[in-house]
Parts: sequence; C-alpha cells; structure tokens
Amino acid sequence: MGRDDARAASGVARITGLLVSFSRGPYGLAAGFAALHLAYALALLPIMLRGGTEGDLPLYRTWAMQTMSGHGPVFDEPWVYPAGALLPIVLALLAGRGGYLAVWLVIMTALNAAAVLTLTRRLRDRRAYPAAWWFLLFEFLLAPVALLRLEAVTVPLAIMALALVVRRPAVAGALIAAAAWVKVWPVSLAVSAFVVSRRRWAIALGGLAMSAAVALVVVLGGGGPNLLSFVTVQSDRALQLEAPIATPWVWGAVLGGEGYRIFEDLRLATREVAGPGATEAAEAIGVAMMLACVVVVALLVVARLRLRRLGPDAGGMEPRLLLLGALALTAALIALNKVGSPQYMLWLVPIVVAGLAVDRARWRGVALWLAAISLLTTMVFPILYMPLVEGEPFAAIVLTLRNVLVVLLFLAATGRLALVAIDPARLLPRAVPARVPASVSA
Repeated sequence: MGRDDARAASGVARITGLLVSFSRGPYGLAAGFAALHLAYALALLPIMLRGGTEGDLPLYRTWAMQTMSGHGPVFDEPWVYPAGALLPIVLALLAGRGGYLAVWLVIMTALNAAAVLTLTRRLRDRRAYPAAWWFLLFEFLLAPVALLRLEAVTVPLAIMALALVVRRPAVAGALIAAAAWVKVWPVSLAVSAFVVSRRRWAIALGGLAMSAAVALVVVLGGGGPNLLSFVTVQSDRALQLEAPIATPWVWGAVLGGEGYRIFEDLRLATREVAGPGATEAAEAIGVAMMLACVVVVALLVVARLRLRRLGPDAGGMEPRLLLLGALALTAALIALNKVGSPQYMLWLVPIVVAGLAVDRARWRGVALWLAAISLLTTMVFPILYMPLVEGEPFAAIVLTLRNVLVVLLFLAATGRLALVAIDPARLLPRAVPARVPASVSA
C-alpha cells in the first residue's frame, strides 16, 4: 500500500470512528431518526403534493370520509378491524382529503418518536441506544409497509408498553390494550405479561380500563352490535398468497399443477391461492395456531412457576421470560396463519427491540434473523410481487425462503421456551453480564 493509500485509509477510518461515536450520543440518534423519517416523507412528497395516498391509505381515507359523513364502519356496519383503528384513520383527515397522507405521516412519526424516547428514557439511557437503532433499521428494511399500515400505530405503542411493563404496569396494560384495539396481534404481549409479571393485576387493570373506554364510545355511538365484528368478518377467507401455509400451493401454481392457481379476491383486495386441499388446509391451520398458542402458554406457565423457585433473583429475569414468551406467541400468529401480509413482520419488531434493550448479547442473533426476514419480505412485496402473482420461479424461491425463516423462528423460540421451562437458569446471559436498563426494568 502506498503512502497516499495509507492516508486515504486512515482518513476513512477516522471518519468512520467519528460517525460511530456520534451515533452513540443523543444527537446522533436524533439525527438518524430525523433522516429516516425525512427520507420517507421526501419519497412520498410527489404523492402528497397532488393530494394522493399510498399503501393502504386510500382505503383508510375512504373509511374516514364515510365515518365523518355519518355512515362508517363499526358504528353503522361490521368492520374488518377492531374499533380503535378508527381513531388514527379519522384523525388523519384533519387537514382534509388532500392532506390525508401528510397528516398520517406526522402522526406516525410522532408515535415513533414517543417510542424511542420511552425506550431510552428521554435519550438519557444510552444502554438502550442500540435497541433504538435496530428499531430504525427495521423501519427502513420494511419501509414499504412500515408507516403506511395500521401496524405503524401498534408497533410504537407496543414498544412503549414493553419499556414500561415493570416500572408502570398499569400504563403498559393500557398501551397494550390500545394497540390491540387497533390490530389484534398485541394480545400475545398481554398474555405473556399476565402470565409472567408479578404485577399482572395492574397490567390487567390498565388493559381493562382502556378496553372499557373503547367499548363505551362504540356503544354510545350506536355500534354495540359491531363491537366484535372483526372476529368473524374474515373467517371465511382462503389461503393468502404470502402465508407460510400457502407455500405448497404457490409452487403448485408456479409448476402448472392441475387445479392450482393464484387469484385475486376482489372483496378483500388480496391475492389468494387455490388447489387440491387448500380449503382443508385453511381450516386446519386455524386449529394448529390455537393448539400452538396453548402449548406456548403452558410452557410459559411452567417456566414462570420454576422461575419463582429461584426466590428474589427471579424478579430480574421476568422481563427476559416475558419477551421470550411474547416472541413465541407472536411468531405462532404469523407462522400458523392463513393470512400472510408483509406488515405482519412488524409484529416481531417491538419484542426484538425490547429484547435488545434487556439482553443485547442474547437477542442480537434474533435481531439479525428478523433483519433477514424483513429484507426478504420487502423483496417479495413490492419488488417481486407481480412476478410472484404471475408465477415466476425466482419470486417463489424468495417467498419460500422468507417463509422458512419465519417458521424456523417460531420453532426456535418455542424450543428455547421449552428449555427455559426445564431450567430457568438458561435465561441468564451466556457471555458478559447483561445489565437490564432502567427503561425496561424496575
């Protein structure tokens, strides 16, 4: 290497070191947060300037306008989502029809900021900074769906809940319930928290109070008969194209098997698969999901009982067990589901982010695993989605790889939980002692 090359390498190393050092401070984290969300806004600026929408927002805007006109979902007719989802959907209409996307992005950015501030205790807890950076990375990897689906509401709420579950259990319970009244998946967090936490009744009280408030508003608005309509509205749908269980039928269509096809369900605006045994598989996978959840909860109960025998030392391991249980339950909801929308991968983000804050050494591998899943998910949608619909083999290979990783994550999390149920001491860090940051501990 010549003298000039050595100087150039030294300069690059110096700049890299400065950037790494900057990223470890509050200004660096704030700059990264601002840069990501500004880039998102700039990418969507042309659409905003012409008053358009993107992602699922055209449908959300329609529902919002129907609600404001006096005949909308829940209050007047059954709806596919829980009633709480109407709040952000209607709030985004504050600047009118043309400003819907802009207001939506402002609301989602504010929620993400609240999540980062809660996780890092208003940027004071630098031990939680790596977890916050991973959160930003997942938002980037899943950018096509990260801010343009209702998961953009539930993910930051779930991060805040997990960050507060020990310090402010009632508040955490209320946040989990608020998220679950937008999309159902945070129920897995509620179950894990209730089973594991010593302050389960405070968590339950917060959740019940929030649920009662939502139910009261709906009933007073005349929507009582539709309060739980989201439970049954989609019960008759077929296997969705991207669901792990649909993979054999995807390949049947790709290879031109008789009776196998990929088709569009116009009623639900989604792509589904059909073929020999598809209807039976759609029914069986629902049963499999319920059984898997029962098994995970049973393992979680056994692990909690064994953990209690450790005495005072058990309290410090509660957050680890809670997050492991939540990971296994949530992964079951994704891996054993007849629906497989790309935004479902966001369900795992709050758990992994909180896990990194609790025990970075143990959760780093899970984070890398989820990063790979996220990247493959974005490759499937939107990059390779139309080729997939048209039955191109490469797109099917990418989808299959993603689905295999999702199923393996579920099996690994459940297997890990089974080992912990046998020996709770496995929750202890393997290498360096993990200091539980104040943001997720007492």
